[in-house]
Amino acid sequence: MREILGRRRRLLSRRNGGGSEMIGAALTVATEWQWPILPGVAPDPQGRARCGCPDPECTVPGAHPFDPGLLAATTDERMVRWWWTNRPYAPIVLATGGGAPCAVSLPALAASRALAALDAQGMRLGPVVATPHRWAILVAPYSMEQLGELLYAKDFVPGALRFHGEGGYLALPPSATGHGEVRWERAPLAGSASPWVPDVEAVVDIVVEVLTRTGVSAPEL
Repeated sequence: MREILGRRRRLLSRRNGGGSEMIGAALTVATEWQWPILPGVAPDPQGRARCGCPDPECTVPGAHPFDPGLLAATTDERMVRWWWTNRPYAPIVLATGGGAPCAVSLPALAASRALAALDAQGMRLGPVVATPHRWAILVAPYSMEQLGELLYAKDFVPGALRFHGEGGYLALPPSATGHGEVRWERAPLAGSASPWVPDVEAVVDIVVEVLTRTGVSAPEL
């Protein structure tokens, strides 16, 4: 009996620790970096590859807002604490654009090659978010007009390239989603103010080139 109770206490401790990690990360993003966030919908506990939202065909299980909706994203400390106190394992979802970073995402293998190419050029990069299937390079906020002009100049834009701009969202570490754990491939500097991010123009050329060269053109997860 003591052994069983001990196991239960250890399991509860790990669960509480995980919840503390999530609320701590959420508060860092919202109050220190001033990036608006909200809790994402959790993956279906009966099958993590399925989403907890009503859409049986959801393509981003656990990695998107549902209730509350995206417009509820905030940097308010009291609201963030209330959300993650009541939903301690909810994914942290960033509302991209506005005063927050935007992002450019692509399949993981191509993304690792793109980062290597950017490093070889001496390009300064900010944080990079990674899941088992896709990586997202955080960039400075851009307008749809700015993005349209940038892409119009390209002969070809692979379909595997995604842009998370105004009105978009992105799950941040250390969230757990139906497609796996979200982590930092390039982490923000510890103890820093709002992390620096490059302009979108600085990364798109290399990203498009790498995707075109590797033949990754169709969307993946």
